[in-house]
Amino acid sequence: MKIVKESIEISELKEMMARMSGVFVKAVVDIEKEIMAVDAELHADLMEFLIEKEASEPKNIWGVNIYPEKAGEDFIEFDSMVNIKPGLGNRTRSVDSLQMQEKIRGIIKKLIP
Repeated sequence: MKIVKESIEISELKEMMARMSGVFVKAVVDIEKEIMAVDAELHADLMEFLIEKEASEPKNIWGVNIYPEKAGEDFIEFDSMVNIKPGLGNRTRSVDSLQMQEKIRGIIKKLIP
């Protein structure tokens, strides 16, 4: 698992992808700290990693799948069990708020130049 605070290269994500699913890299984004964790089998493990190492709050952590070999809208998929946050109005594995999706995309774009 790796915490990304500054940036990460696509080539490193492709290496992670090859080791795991071969299709995508699981990641979680802390929208408050504007950091993300990558490279684990489960989004929940990445979430716990951010909570432990960065004192992130679960309400600020959202899970995504990153497709390093794709571009545009296909680069990020909002699908994770950690996204089920009924107390915040998100009752699905996706990120229901388009505004929140844009915020997450902006953070990822900054971290993956």
